[in-house]
Amino acid sequence: MKIDVNHITMIYPSGKKALQDISISVESPGFVGILGPNGAGKTTLMKLLIAGLIPTKGEILLDGKPQLSQEKKLKSQLGYLPQSFGLYDELTVWQFLDYMAALKNVKDRKVIDNVLERTNMTTKKKVRIRNLSGGQRQRVGIAQALLGDPQLIILDEPTVGLDPEERVKFRNIFSEMAQNKIILLSTHIVEDVQAVCNRVLVIHDGLILFDGSPAELISQSENHVGVYLSKLGDSVPADCQVVSKINTADGIRCRIVAERLPGFVQVAEPTLEDAYLYCIHKGA
Repeated sequence: MKIDVNHITMIYPSGKKALQDISISVESPGFVGILGPNGAGKTTLMKLLIAGLIPTKGEILLDGKPQLSQEKKLKSQLGYLPQSFGLYDELTVWQFLDYMAALKNVKDRKVIDNVLERTNMTTKKKVRIRNLSGGQRQRVGIAQALLGDPQLIILDEPTVGLDPEERVKFRNIFSEMAQNKIILLSTHIVEDVQAVCNRVLVIHDGLILFDGSPAELISQSENHVGVYLSKLGDSVPADCQVVSKINTADGIRCRIVAERLPGFVQVAEPTLEDAYLYCIHKGA
């Protein structure tokens, strides 16, 4: 499968320009992480990719043909977990997945037991959804996205509400599935992207600021990340973005990114989180 996004602009009826003339291509196998602050345009991009919105300008191609002419094909090969999704609270977990399988025209109900096992929800399959914890509800959402062995999986904040151990498990599941599929992962958890994605998109104010590998993004921030000790009440140097502040016996250890580091700052080796924040800082 291959998806081409060609010069897409999305302007909502309110006048808000969510995306501005963006172009990307993704094809299987591929695991793409999408990073960006709230309101950057990540969710709009995902809704366009599932044909949930029609772009104001530009076109989206699925295997070289207009997406809208192949909506049936797209839906049959799609697994989608939106950031906010509704569950039928009166149904049991198994009943809900059975309903979703029917909507996806998945006739073999053995796949339900398979996704329950993969999401560690087998023991909860007879429990009504209203009695699940927040993390368990999130796992049900992930399970329905995996039904039917979809070739395109789009996940919007899939690990929200999961504990660290569960996040690691799902990162491994997604990574295994990406061997022969397209997976798009939108998240605020940079660690998730660093662990599993072979490509990163950074979106800010409807523009793509970066498109490449995690290593390439990190390399762009070399010599732009630094640490220094600050005393209580000290202000952050001008034109610097604070990454973290940690209290120590000697003072507050500050980690910053900047186009030009102040002379008193010690240069530090960048992480992907540093690189992402530097990219946003530079593009703001």
